[in-house]
Amino acid sequence: MSRGFVKEDDLEHAGTDLPERPLSVHPNYVTPQGLLLLEAEASKLYKLHASLIGLKDDAISQQQLANIDRDLRYVSARLEHAILVNPNAAENTMQEKNQVLFGATVVVEDEEGSHQTFIIVGEDEADIAQQKVSYVSPIAKALIGRKIGESVLWQRPAGNMQLEIISITY
Repeated sequence: MSRGFVKEDDLEHAGTDLPERPLSVHPNYVTPQGLLLLEAEASKLYKLHASLIGLKDDAISQQQLANIDRDLRYVSARLEHAILVNPNAAENTMQEKNQVLFGATVVVEDEEGSHQTFIIVGEDEADIAQQKVSYVSPIAKALIGRKIGESVLWQRPAGNMQLEIISITY
C-alpha cells in the first residue's frame, strides 16, 4: 500500500487501540495468596506506567503504555470484584474441613494407582505447573463438595477418568 493512502494520524496511533482483556462471568473468588498476587501485579503495572509516562512521544513507549493501561484496567477490575475466601479461617467448621471446598489441597488416586495433587484456587491464581486449578475447571467442579474416600468422574477431553479422594488439607 502506498503511503499516499494512509493518514499520518493512523500511523501515530497504530497498535494503541487494543481490545480489552475479557473479564470472567464467574465470581472472582481469591485465596489470600491470590489477592497478594493481584495486588503485586497492580503495583508492578503502576510502576511501569510511571516509568514510561514521560516518554509519551516515543512510538514504542506509547505502545507499551497502551498495553500497561489495558492490563491495569483488567487487574483493577479483578481487584475491585475480588471476594476473599480464607480456607484457614476460624469460622470454618471441622465438617467443612473434611470436604473439598475452595482453597483445598486435594490428593487423588487414579484408576492405575497414581497420585495427583490439585489445589483449588481462583481463576487468576490458577497455574497447572504449580498444581493450582481454577474452581471453575472440570477437575475442580468434579471434586468440590466431595469427601475423603469418595470417587469422582473427571470428564476430560482425553477421556473420562475415575478418581478417588485420598486426602484434603487446607
